[in-house]
Amino acid sequence: MGSWISSIMGPEREAEGHDTGLGCLPERCVAEVMLHLDPLEICRAARLSRAFRGAASADFVWETKLPKNYGHLMELASDEKSPCKNTSLCKKEIYARLCRPNPFDGGTKEFWLEKSSGGICLSISSKALLITGIDDRRYWKYLPTEESRFHMVAYLQQIWWFEVDGEIDFCFPAGTYSLFFRIHLGRASKRFGRRFVALSTSMAGTRNRCDSSYRRRTVSRLYLSAI
Repeated sequence: MGSWISSIMGPEREAEGHDTGLGCLPERCVAEVMLHLDPLEICRAARLSRAFRGAASADFVWETKLPKNYGHLMELASDEKSPCKNTSLCKKEIYARLCRPNPFDGGTKEFWLEKSSGGICLSISSKALLITGIDDRRYWKYLPTEESRFHMVAYLQQIWWFEVDGEIDFCFPAGTYSLFFRIHLGRASKRFGRRFVALSTSMAGTRNRCDSSYRRRTVSRLYLSAI
């Protein structure tokens, strides 16, 4: 691409010793191109030259990658112990801040931005849900684990039936969202450094999708319209 830009200047300009390339493009022009790139592509393009690096930090570029309610998200991400000074952060820094896990509601919920698209992700702990018999230790108990972002999971020992109910008060931008219930069948153990799960129960009546880590996900697609 750089050699093509040099060649269109003509041999007479090249003979004069005027080297041209991507670094000669005006920063504003580069920034206009970056409006059409995703966040990861913008970060990679910033390594090309000083002009690209400056364009990759432009506020108007990163504002198009942020959700419309990013101001509300920044307020939610701040607390009394570590307040976020929104006025001192550029839009690129705000994007990076929101891409980190941000706990709220007593640490029972977390939200973050998906780095490559800027989409909002939300995770809810089992402690924030109403689960049948959750306080009866004959049926349920909480187990510590590093596999959960909340470092704790609800472990079902035995039960005939149960329901899971929950509410979330969160400002989602209008769009299409996927809802996942993450369930492990069986209790995980390790042998010779590898993870095994003994499947001792079954599920029926739901549409499930399994992945390689023995998690089952019930998938539903919802659309939130603008209010």
